[in-house]
Amino acid sequence: MSTTPSKSHGRLKISATVTPRDLMSDRPDLVGAWTAKIITLFPETFPGTLGASVTGKALQEGLWKLDTIDLRLFGEGKHRNVDDTPSGGGAGMVLRPDIMGRAIRFAQKNASSDRARWPLVYLSPRGKPFDQADAERFAAADGITMICGRFEGLDQRVIEHFDIEEVSLGDFVLTGGEIAAQAMIDATIRLRPGILGNAASAKEESFSDGLLEHPQYTRPADWEGHAIPDVLTSGDHGKVAQWRKKQAERITKDRRPDLWRAYTDKSDRDAKK
Repeated sequence: MSTTPSKSHGRLKISATVTPRDLMSDRPDLVGAWTAKIITLFPETFPGTLGASVTGKALQEGLWKLDTIDLRLFGEGKHRNVDDTPSGGGAGMVLRPDIMGRAIRFAQKNASSDRARWPLVYLSPRGKPFDQADAERFAAADGITMICGRFEGLDQRVIEHFDIEEVSLGDFVLTGGEIAAQAMIDATIRLRPGILGNAASAKEESFSDGLLEHPQYTRPADWEGHAIPDVLTSGDHGKVAQWRKKQAERITKDRRPDLWRAYTDKSDRDAKK
C-alpha cells in the first residue's frame, strides 16, 4: 500500500492515498489545515452532517480537512476480513489487532507523534465522557485521528500498544463510532478560527463557563400571549448580562447538579486566590 510522495504547490498540498477521495475531490487541500482522519468500515457515511451548514462551508473552503481511511482495505483474504471471534468465547466479533495496527500506522504517517498536537482516539462506550474541554483540547491540536469501533470492540492490545485514548459520546451504545465521531468533530471544528461567523457565539454557549446556556428569545415581542422578558428589551446591557447569568445558574442548578457542583467549587477556589 505504497503512496507517492506528497507535493506542495504554494498553500495547496496534494497527496495520493489508498482511500477513496470522491468526497474531497472538489475541495482545496490547504497546508496546515486542521485535519480529521477517520478509520472506519463505512467511509461513505462521511462527511454526513459535517458537510452541511458552517462546518460544510469551512470544509469546502479548505479551513479544515477530512480524510476517511477505509479499514476494509487493510483486511485479509478474498473478503478483506477485519474481525474474528473473541478469545475465551462469547457473542459477536472483535476487530483484529494486526488489521487495525496497519490502518493506524497508515493514518499516522503524516501526523505528529506528540499526542497533544495530534490525539489518537478510539470511540468507545467505556471511554471518558466527551465534554467541552475535550472539544477545546482537540481544536487546539493540529488534527486528530479517530477510530470508529464496530462489533464487540477493538482488541485491547492495539489500544495499549498505541496508547490510544478512549472517548465516549455518552452512557449508551451505538452500532458504531461513526455518529459519535461526527458529533465530536462538529463540536471541535466550530471552535477553530474562522469557522463561526461570530466568534463571540462560542464564548456565550452552554459549558463555555461551566454553566448551561440561558434562555434565548427573538421577535415577535409577543407570541400567543407570551412576551419576551422586559429586561431583554430594556437596552440596559448590564442588566441583560446579569439576568442571563442568573438564568444560566438557575437552569444548571436544576438540570445538572454535577455541573453546578463543579461550578460552585471553582467559584470558591477562585474567591480564595
